[in-house]
Amino acid sequence: MHKMIQHFAAAAACLALSAGAVAEITVGIDLSSTGPAAAIGSQSMNAIRLWPDTLGGQPAKYVILDDATDVSQAVRNFRKLTSENKVDAIVGPNVTPAALAALDVLAETGTPMIALAASVSIVAPPNDPKKRWAFKLPQNDSLMASALVEDMRRRGIKTIGLIGFADSYGEGWAKEFAIAADGNPKILGQETFQRTDQSVTGQVLKLMAAKPDAILIAGAGTPAALPQKTLVGRGYTGKIYQTHGIGTLEFLKIGGKDVEGTLFPTGPGVVARELPAGNPVRKVALEFADRYEAQYGPNSLTQFAGDAWGAWMLLDSAVTRALKTGAKPGTPEFRVALRDALEATRDLTVPNGVLNVSDKDHQGFDERARVMATIRDNKFSYAQP
Repeated sequence: MHKMIQHFAAAAACLALSAGAVAEITVGIDLSSTGPAAAIGSQSMNAIRLWPDTLGGQPAKYVILDDATDVSQAVRNFRKLTSENKVDAIVGPNVTPAALAALDVLAETGTPMIALAASVSIVAPPNDPKKRWAFKLPQNDSLMASALVEDMRRRGIKTIGLIGFADSYGEGWAKEFAIAADGNPKILGQETFQRTDQSVTGQVLKLMAAKPDAILIAGAGTPAALPQKTLVGRGYTGKIYQTHGIGTLEFLKIGGKDVEGTLFPTGPGVVARELPAGNPVRKVALEFADRYEAQYGPNSLTQFAGDAWGAWMLLDSAVTRALKTGAKPGTPEFRVALRDALEATRDLTVPNGVLNVSDKDHQGFDERARVMATIRDNKFSYAQP
């Protein structure tokens, strides 16, 4: 039985309807609240609990389903949200394989999705009939991979070993990192592992035998801690890099002292309080940090929470513009108008960057959406260039 939470803005609805407002906007949300990606889903859920009860000034209803980090369940959730709940848009899922599997449902039903998963394969190419309806908040792998390569070159790292998930997330990262590095640093070895693996000793020993200057772990959430703990336990002393997918408090807890000094790219919202005064995202990032930490405590903000809040900001902006077309929520016409409005988003600052979405880019971030970070004293901290 899937847990479903329906969030009604009763007071706002009464006021809006008395003024002759349109019907409420219904948004489906698919999260990995359980399973291997539960740590990621919980951070998304924390931010969603803070979402206002309106979108575009109109009452909103949010229907939340757990996909248990299971691709088949995510697809079933998407079908339920579109057929039974008649949602106007879907936010989620948290993991790339589920987002890719759900594309058929989006195309069949004409429903826009704002994914909370990272791989560019979810949205590219945007002229693909399936991906025409897909948008996402997390930064593209290519943007973050180039940040890693720049940092490695600054540190004089000439060779790298790579170990990543044996799925579309790890495959996408391996491809984008190789493109960004273009042989500098040189990849000496590449290994894979499953999100549910309990040991990666064999893969780690192969990488260490190649003697790379640094190792990049292309994983997300708590499973990404396993290779790093194994590397440290086996005596590896080179630099260890991770992707922005590690940004959960559970990763810090499980990794402990073994992940101290990790270098990784992240959205600026994660280290909002340490950003330089001139950072273009700092004001919005700090506003969200204040709101989030007032509820969940100091140093609780993560990439995934910032992305989920950014999804509400993006929807709020797009719904405002879609309503001006005269299309009514709950209709195919409104879903088309909303899709078009999402694609026309310009200069919208969210906690993790500035969005400029277009028919050629359904993600919309540029270099303002990334900073290098490190783990210091078991906290995510800004890494000075």
